[in-house]
Amino acid sequence: METNNTHAAAAPQLSKSGLGIAGFVLGIIALATSFLPIINNFSAMLAVVGFVLALVGTIACVKGRKAGKGLSIAGVVMNVIAFIVVLATQSMYSSAIDDALSGTSVAPQAASEQSATTAPASDDAAENGQAAAAGNSITVKNGLVLTVDGVVTGLQNYDGSPITQVSVTYQNNGNSQASFNPYDWKAEDAQGAQRSQTYYSSGENELSYGTLAAGGAVSGNLYFEGDVVKVLYENAFIGRGSDVSWDIV
Repeated sequence: METNNTHAAAAPQLSKSGLGIAGFVLGIIALATSFLPIINNFSAMLAVVGFVLALVGTIACVKGRKAGKGLSIAGVVMNVIAFIVVLATQSMYSSAIDDALSGTSVAPQAASEQSATTAPASDDAAENGQAAAAGNSITVKNGLVLTVDGVVTGLQNYDGSPITQVSVTYQNNGNSQASFNPYDWKAEDAQGAQRSQTYYSSGENELSYGTLAAGGAVSGNLYFEGDVVKVLYENAFIGRGSDVSWDIV
């Protein structure tokens, strides 16, 4: 009887994953500060580091080397949510600043000043929700000029699915900051289905997110699944419907 009890008590007890705990703590900090302007730039970096740590901790728990799988998974989820909140709040703050300054900071000539290399802008398309042709520019609020520079079809993703590349440019001809974001854009197929950008394994010069100073410009590529007949722009995270669009021919 004593021998059996000795063997039963000798079962090893796994220690909790230190990486999982660290990822969980970073997730709490990142989520708690993700709403704060300027500071949430640091929150985004914390979320990335915390996600990696929590993910490694989760894998160790799944393989039976460490305990605390629930804590590690919670860390993964919190860091992902924190990063998404940072993207959303930065876009909303930029849009709010643009709206606050639009009544006083736009110079009388700002709407008519265009870059020498930019195609003529169509104010009517922005005001009436009409479509422009690919290659043309459209001026939206505060002198922000948007251009669909080109479209590349016939691309294939890692899984063989068709991909369409759309190259876009933001030109800030106003006197206040303007935001840019890949989720400002959607693509519409021949059946009327609209999709946000997708992951493309061979993507290059992909459009990021941020703000443009007055007179600044940024270009980048967007990747959409399937064939595209129309490209649409709307302010990300507000979702009021497409403000302007370009027909792809």
